[in-house]
Formats: sequence, C-alpha cells, structure tokens
Amino acid sequence: MPEGKYVTSWAEFHLLGGVAEAIGMLNRAGIRVIVVSNQRGVALGLYTAKQVEAMHDNLQESLKGHEGHIDGFYFCPHDRLECNCRKPLPGLFLQAQRDFPEIAAATSAMIGDSDSDIEFGRRLGMQTIFIDGDSSKQKAGAEKAAALADRRFDSLKDAVEALLGI
Repeated sequence: MPEGKYVTSWAEFHLLGGVAEAIGMLNRAGIRVIVVSNQRGVALGLYTAKQVEAMHDNLQESLKGHEGHIDGFYFCPHDRLECNCRKPLPGLFLQAQRDFPEIAAATSAMIGDSDSDIEFGRRLGMQTIFIDGDSSKQKAGAEKAAALADRRFDSLKDAVEALLGI
C-alpha cells in the first residue's frame, strides 16, 4: 500500500505476482524466511494485532499451494517514537533472533520496498535489496531507499532468483 494507506483485512490483501513462488524457492533452498513489518495501523486503531495475526495465518495458508511458508512473522504495533521495534530500529530482528538463534545479520538479506526497510538492513549490516515494483504505488523515500540499497530488482521473484543464482 502507498504511504498512509493500510491493509485492514484479508479482503484488502493482494499477494503480488511471483511472491508465493519466490518464497517457495527460498524454502526449498533451506533459507529461513522471516517477515518484519511496521503495523502503525494498530496504534491508530484502524485494526487490531489479532487482525494482523489473522492476515498472517491466511498468508501462510495461501503459500501452502506453492509449497511455501514463512518461518516467522514479527510486527511493530506501535506509533512512531514509542519503541525500539519500529523499523528501522533493530527490535524486530532481535525478536526473531531470540526465536531463531542461528540467524545472523551478516548472513541475512533485507528485501523491501521502503526507506525504513533498507535503513533497517543497513543498520544491522545485512545485504539490502530494494524492490521497485509499481512506481505509482511507491512510498515516500523510495528513491532514496533504491539508491542506498546494495541491489534492486523489479520483483521479489527476480531478487530471489539472483540470490539463489538461478
């Protein structure tokens, strides 16, 4: 969604083309897939944490058809300047690392479409990949994020194929 707009229900959730296949490719390659997201809409009262978790459950279910899954979902339900888990701060990575102690920032990649995604990865020393996607729907700061990212691709599938050397 563009900056300031929120997906508030599964009915509004649309998985971009190639995403399910890309996640399945990562899973088959033995690469852990973790989603970290800011969910400011919870703090704004637009939806609840339970609704976010239900969307995650629905996403997991939809990925099964592509033999894919997400290993962990971590989200920040807070408003700006209220916590250390809102990207680009490191809290969501630290939460994931508690559940998956084998992960390390130095061997991880942050793939995203926003300034906070790329800054998050850079602060932690991760490889950063910007997804250009539909330029008409890019968030504020997307051009800066694209310039700062280590690599950029048109889609998640393209990024995953490059990471896997396919």
